[in-house]
Amino acid sequence: MTLLRFVPALAALLALTVMEASPASAQGPDLAAQVREKAALAVSQFQARAGGRLDYSEQSLSIVEEMLAEASPYAKAMPPGDVKALAELMGSYILEVGRRQHGGTYQWHEARSQPVLVVGPPKFSVAMMTFDKVRGRLSGDPADNIVFFYEGFSARAKTASPGTDALYV
Repeated sequence: MTLLRFVPALAALLALTVMEASPASAQGPDLAAQVREKAALAVSQFQARAGGRLDYSEQSLSIVEEMLAEASPYAKAMPPGDVKALAELMGSYILEVGRRQHGGTYQWHEARSQPVLVVGPPKFSVAMMTFDKVRGRLSGDPADNIVFFYEGFSARAKTASPGTDALYV
């Protein structure tokens, strides 16, 4: 399978996929809208390859893992902007799976220039950042398994006790 077959019209997506953080969009509804838009774009671009299984369910993350594993041999040959775009698309999809399953809000992490899903405040805080994890998986590292990563976040979000403060990166 070639990268172009895996990522149809990736070049055309670049302008659409750069996650912008500005004072107006770094928190709240604007950031949430950006994440939802990127997740929806991932679904529209990869649904055919996914066999219609990108439905924002936890089970759909296994197909995301499979697609990232397929793309990883080609990632080194991709321009950095393309890798960033793909990480933002797939990372936003994973974040939106988490938000739909556990609720929460999006915040902007300045140091890592990416959104964070935060679940549970004020009683507890279980948070997840995904862009770096997707980039790691694209680099070919099976230790950056998306399903394993998400299961850890999800289990902690379900069982967090008051005072819990955890960040999954």
